[in-house]
Amino acid sequence: MKKILIIGAGRSASSLIKYLLNKSEEEAIQITIADLSLELAEKKVQNHKNARAIALDIFAVSDRQKEIEKADIVISMLPAHLHVDIAKDCITFKKNMVTASYISKEMQELDALAKENGLLFMNEIGLDPGIDHMSAMKIIDEIRAKGGKMIQFESFCGGLVAPESDTNLWHYKFSWNPRNVVLAGQGGVSKFIQEGKYKYIPYNKLFRRTEFMEVEGYGRFEGYANRDSLKYRNIYGLDAIQTMYRGTLRRVGYSKAWDMLVQLGMTDDTYTMENSENMSYRDFTNSFLAYHPTDSVELKLRHYLKIDQDDVIWDKLVELDLFNATKKSGLKNASPAQYLEHILAEKWALQPNDKDMIVMYHKFGYELNGEKKQIDSTMVCIGEDQTYTAMAKTVGLPVAIATLQILKGNIKTTGVQLPIQKEVYEPILKELETFGVIFNDKEVPYMGYNPNNVGS
Repeated sequence: MKKILIIGAGRSASSLIKYLLNKSEEEAIQITIADLSLELAEKKVQNHKNARAIALDIFAVSDRQKEIEKADIVISMLPAHLHVDIAKDCITFKKNMVTASYISKEMQELDALAKENGLLFMNEIGLDPGIDHMSAMKIIDEIRAKGGKMIQFESFCGGLVAPESDTNLWHYKFSWNPRNVVLAGQGGVSKFIQEGKYKYIPYNKLFRRTEFMEVEGYGRFEGYANRDSLKYRNIYGLDAIQTMYRGTLRRVGYSKAWDMLVQLGMTDDTYTMENSENMSYRDFTNSFLAYHPTDSVELKLRHYLKIDQDDVIWDKLVELDLFNATKKSGLKNASPAQYLEHILAEKWALQPNDKDMIVMYHKFGYELNGEKKQIDSTMVCIGEDQTYTAMAKTVGLPVAIATLQILKGNIKTTGVQLPIQKEVYEPILKELETFGVIFNDKEVPYMGYNPNNVGS
């Protein structure tokens, strides 16, 4: 039997593990699920005869290497910065590897070594990044095949709450790492190209610059820019494209309200707050406001952010319990971002029977025979519950399908890769359709970039 080692059994690994367990008989595979928490790994194994759960501290080098040496292929579902040590071990023991994470500089530096050893390190094959690459390249390749020239590509993705489980004013709940949501957009400027003009949005302005779109059957959404939309021009073969924009989707109104938290300083992760463990939510909020001998925290905040009392943004802030004088985080030496994450993790938690929702929206503008055309492509996926979420499905299933394709020898490429080649994306997208991950592609009149904005 072929042996698959999965390192990390967190929330995004649920559907990945379930898929491989279901395939283990027909594909003759043995699965080892390794996690720092043996209890979590055992919960995912569910006593399956073709799987075993082990406790693994990845910083225990000899234990980690022993498990990697036993495997035929390694799946790392760890945080991105931990992949590189796994990858180096895979080179040592000549094992292929799959991750859902962005290719880091350190991972890219292993490309030559991986190729020398005939190894494939497939990255960016989850949701975003992953399904976005594959579904985009499918349409781009089809446009090129009929002689078209790409002039515009916009891509948006959001992990949201399904309409039937939408019970808060923010229309948002966590289906993945809350910390990544709190820190979204930080650490650099968002950059893209629009009608041949380079555009830059600093973090403090990011959530004020949104684009709106409709998804049939699901209503209106807004998108804000991702960090660097330009780096995929070369990867997708779109060096000459006039418009390239990648963004994150939220329900309309989220970004404007989130910007209030940014302007207050609550998303800052660069310093720690004194006595944070004894600070109430109200104290936390007040710490960002000027001292006044008589004005309440509520009044000071409304004046500072210029929010009217009947504004829905005010209701959203109240809903987060930011003025609660009794609740405390209990977090020692917390940064503002860590304290805010604690508040949101409680308020925006998926309940056991809640369903999440993934929405993806691509816009392809191209020229064919002197005529400008546009294809809009949308995908909506609804989760089952708190465990088998749409996020877990769309992150985990492409990883699992790719792993089996590599084991079978159906993917021939080597080196540090992402899934933009037809031999990779075609069978994966086809199988994903059987799990309800289906793209609806339609020709629409060419609109150019963001028709609500005029000029350069």
